[in-house]
Amino acid sequence: MRPAGDVRQALFTAACSYHSEGRAATLRELAHSSQVGLSDARRCVDNMKRAGALQIVGTRRVDYRNRPVSEYAPAAADPVANEIQQGWVDLGNCMADWVR
Repeated sequence: MRPAGDVRQALFTAACSYHSEGRAATLRELAHSSQVGLSDARRCVDNMKRAGALQIVGTRRVDYRNRPVSEYAPAAADPVANEIQQGWVDLGNCMADWVR
């Protein structure tokens, strides 16, 4: 898997800084704080959302748009999912030994 690009790292860092302040950021706020163009930020945030790095945590009314905009925050790591995944790895190793 390829490493994360500069735009993705900058947007994720901006999302983490907003999250550490106790609030979520809109797409425009993420683009502004990470100094990334709006069209590149839109494409990258969509990809990050699909990959599970960011999640939509709410909506907010803003002056520059008639509809509410989405607020993004870093996706929380789920320790239960990690334990389940490790269990599947253990089961796979056991099955591989059993087949031999």
